[in-house]
Amino acid sequence: MLKTITEFAHAKINLCLHVTGQRDDGYHLLDSLVVFAGIGDGLRATEAPAMALAVDGPFGDGVPGGDDNLVLRAARLVAGDRAYALELTKRLPPSSGIGGGSADAAAAIRAVLRLQAMAGRIAPMSPDAARQIAALGADVPVCLASHPTRMRGIGEQLDWLAPLPELHVVLANPGVEVPTPVVFKALAQKENPPLPEALPNWIDAAALADWLRETRNDLESPALTLQPVIGQVIAALTALPGALFARMSGSGATCFALFAKEAEAEAAAETLRAEYPGWWVAAGLIYPGRADMAQLIRETT
Repeated sequence: MLKTITEFAHAKINLCLHVTGQRDDGYHLLDSLVVFAGIGDGLRATEAPAMALAVDGPFGDGVPGGDDNLVLRAARLVAGDRAYALELTKRLPPSSGIGGGSADAAAAIRAVLRLQAMAGRIAPMSPDAARQIAALGADVPVCLASHPTRMRGIGEQLDWLAPLPELHVVLANPGVEVPTPVVFKALAQKENPPLPEALPNWIDAAALADWLRETRNDLESPALTLQPVIGQVIAALTALPGALFARMSGSGATCFALFAKEAEAEAAAETLRAEYPGWWVAAGLIYPGRADMAQLIRETT
């Protein structure tokens, strides 16, 4: 009987994102706190005669098909001489600043590696495959572990955060796409101060929210210039009862608000859906994470 693995592709949230420079090759240098939510896409993998991908879900139509699909490319890098049928349920909006494509690619890698381990075929990853995984996208290594992380450089320097306090999130996207390269191009100042070298131990969600007010998302201003509706989303999230802090994630247009309790986040999401029925809105727990993929991540960077 063929075995099937199900993986969850967690939405990636940049709680803060400082752009600290730009390399000669064009890549931007970042200093960012990254967390993952219990909101995301689903991926199923089953050993099959040939590699294939089927896509469904509310945002399935926005996933490009063909052999160049990021999920297929990621799976092939670790599949060896085996093939897998992949089924992606796309729930996260595309080009929205929450790492949907990178999270899907990471989920495909995890699923294939788990199937190979179940079959006793797991082998050390070759340096070439590791480099190619990192080359899929700057967010793919951090999405592999889906663990709260301080991410620096171009995404290759990953430092696991200590366990975070209980934290819940509401995500909202007004239905607009903001391509990441366009936002970076619109960023006027490329060299900005990094986060403090030493990070505090936040005792609760309110303490983390207070600390975040002293940080930035340097991509928020250029994204607002391109899509002013992002300002409306942030204002609506900030006004929700129980909201501790609100900001845009990544390069946008998805924004987030943090909450201390699940009931507050769920109620806030319902309020937002009623007020803005055309927006994509989701609520979930900030995933406490796991570092059991740590060695794999180290090998890819």
